[in-house]
Amino acid sequence: MKQGGAQSASVRTEHVQAELVAQAPDGVGPGRPLWLGLSITHAPGWHTYWKNAGDSGLPTQLEWKLPPGMDAGEIAWPVPRRIRIGTLANYGYEGQVLLPVPVAVSGAFAPGPLAKEVTVRLQASWLVCRQECIPEEGEFALQIPIQGTTALHAAQFEAAAQAQPSPLAPGAGSGAQVEDGALALRLTGLPAALRGQALEVFAETADMIETAADPSQQWRGDTWVARLPLSPQRSAGPDPVPLVLAHGGQGWRVELPVQGGWPQAAAMAQVSPALEAALRANAAGAGTAALAPTPAPMGLWLAALGGALLGGLILNLMPCVFPVLAIKVVGFARHAQDRRAHRIGGLAYTAGVVLSFLLLGAAMLALRAAGDAVGWGFQLQSPAVVALLAALFTVIGLNLAGVFEFGAMLPSRLAGLQARHPVADAFLTGVLAVAVASPCTAPFMGASLGLTATLPGAQALSIFAALGLGLALPYLLASWLPGFARALPRPGTWMQTLRRLMAFPMFATVVWLVWVLGQQSGIDGAAALLALLVALAMAVWALTLRGRGRAVLAPLSIVACAWLAWAWGPKVVEPLPAAGAAPMADAATPWRPWQAGLPEQLLARGQPVFVDYTAAWCVTCQYNKKTTLSDAEVLRGFAAKNVALLRADWTRRDPAITAALAQLGRSGVPVYVLHAPGRAPVVFSEILSSDALRAAIDSL
Repeated sequence: MKQGGAQSASVRTEHVQAELVAQAPDGVGPGRPLWLGLSITHAPGWHTYWKNAGDSGLPTQLEWKLPPGMDAGEIAWPVPRRIRIGTLANYGYEGQVLLPVPVAVSGAFAPGPLAKEVTVRLQASWLVCRQECIPEEGEFALQIPIQGTTALHAAQFEAAAQAQPSPLAPGAGSGAQVEDGALALRLTGLPAALRGQALEVFAETADMIETAADPSQQWRGDTWVARLPLSPQRSAGPDPVPLVLAHGGQGWRVELPVQGGWPQAAAMAQVSPALEAALRANAAGAGTAALAPTPAPMGLWLAALGGALLGGLILNLMPCVFPVLAIKVVGFARHAQDRRAHRIGGLAYTAGVVLSFLLLGAAMLALRAAGDAVGWGFQLQSPAVVALLAALFTVIGLNLAGVFEFGAMLPSRLAGLQARHPVADAFLTGVLAVAVASPCTAPFMGASLGLTATLPGAQALSIFAALGLGLALPYLLASWLPGFARALPRPGTWMQTLRRLMAFPMFATVVWLVWVLGQQSGIDGAAALLALLVALAMAVWALTLRGRGRAVLAPLSIVACAWLAWAWGPKVVEPLPAAGAAPMADAATPWRPWQAGLPEQLLARGQPVFVDYTAAWCVTCQYNKKTTLSDAEVLRGFAAKNVALLRADWTRRDPAITAALAQLGRSGVPVYVLHAPGRAPVVFSEILSSDALRAAIDSL
């Protein structure tokens, strides 16, 4: 897929390349001609659809966001072609097609005296099909010069204009009439060169005629007559009937009056009075007990609590928690000989962890109740959250490296408060631990978190609390065990060395977060974040100076940091268009991007499917991807059994992937599933084992 920012005029997927183009020969202004269009280039064998898709499919839809004074018209659809698939027929386009749209510019258009360009935005969605169909969409933006000529795509617009059907006024005696289950057409006024030629007929009204049936037609002098079989599922009876007739790459649009009217359309199935009353009763109670989650059986709930507690314990071994180990090791060393401070700090850290998990769980449950499709780690699907975490870890890394001390930079009153209340430091360390642990899913966590979607609020939150307790438990026990405190060396110069050494895991985490943001906001967003982090580091350093240096450099660096945040911040937080993100799949491997419905289509052909639900911000996912899922023996096993490998990238919010995870009883990544025809799906552990995977492959 195409790499680019949210302002891209082009989107590339595996099946099409779509581009927003413009034709403004006289610039942009009231009364001047202006055309916009979506140019679609299809991969060989793939097609998209006309305004009436035929027996199946959906037409391409365009939603414009234009400046005041600009009004987009309807798509000037080019003449389609009939695309046969088995016993069905569709109307659509293959190869390259431009869907042009006229834009009227009124006197209300006022771009401003200094404006040189006008920005137009488009949200487009299309269904691209071969034998399987894949819904795709893209966000486009294009800058058009207000003065001067925009004619780079003039040839495309000219070709599109020639491909549009010409309006045709029906001659005397023309009309349509329903006869014996068919629509009889009679038309005069067609060009003389068409006489004796067979014409293609495209009905603009869906579900009116049998799309796959060839019309019977003939010429009687200058009159063309034809019979179109009506669809048994016909639900419309337009008068006049809009048709497009085509021959030799040319088309004519005509509206034929209906003589004698339409017979009654196929009636919809009637609902019995008893069923209708039952449906009304169900609807009346739909907002109450019908939607209320039911409490889980005691045994299942206790098992989920145990799984969450064990998952939290194992989470301490996950790489995403390593940066917090730096802070905890320094904290233990600082209070190694103060048993009371050690215990209070352990309790405060535990409180910070558990409370943060409860707040994160409550937010996730509230968003689900409001209709949002979210799961574990949902906050890291936001580029803004990723950028804020990168800034926070940069500051913490600078602090550990000795560039500054928080107490020295705070006002004396606040610094004294911090010294008198180290409990707050321990509590905030617990909050930080949850922030960095959320990208990981440890074994036993997945099933427990997936169960929260079906539980009442109190039971669901208890699982999040158990998860937090599991994460904090090793530190809580260590703070209360005298033997652990005695095992630590006495405070000394080694503490400063260890502290500075522990700054590097923080900076490594910043590198990882910048990479994650690059997956979400593109290379421009990652570069902007790096510039902001450099400016932030300079501002922190300037605040540590004394005298005239601080008086001069600190304000300048703060102003520079604020200006960069204002100028480049939008590049950081604005995600890539939905269809323009880079897929997680590596082009050098047999992995394919996951699409909703694709596993079912492959299974229907008898092909096993392995799905990797992953995300760039999930450290466990990346570890498994670089180890087990890159193992040559595992990949050879997949190939030998003809297993289709699909990768579902959840780096950004994707309701379709969230729904697929929910069907598996999961609410976060990683999730690894092996589907085989006629068998129940096999869900693997979050820490993927090559042996377990090879054994499952051998059983196919």
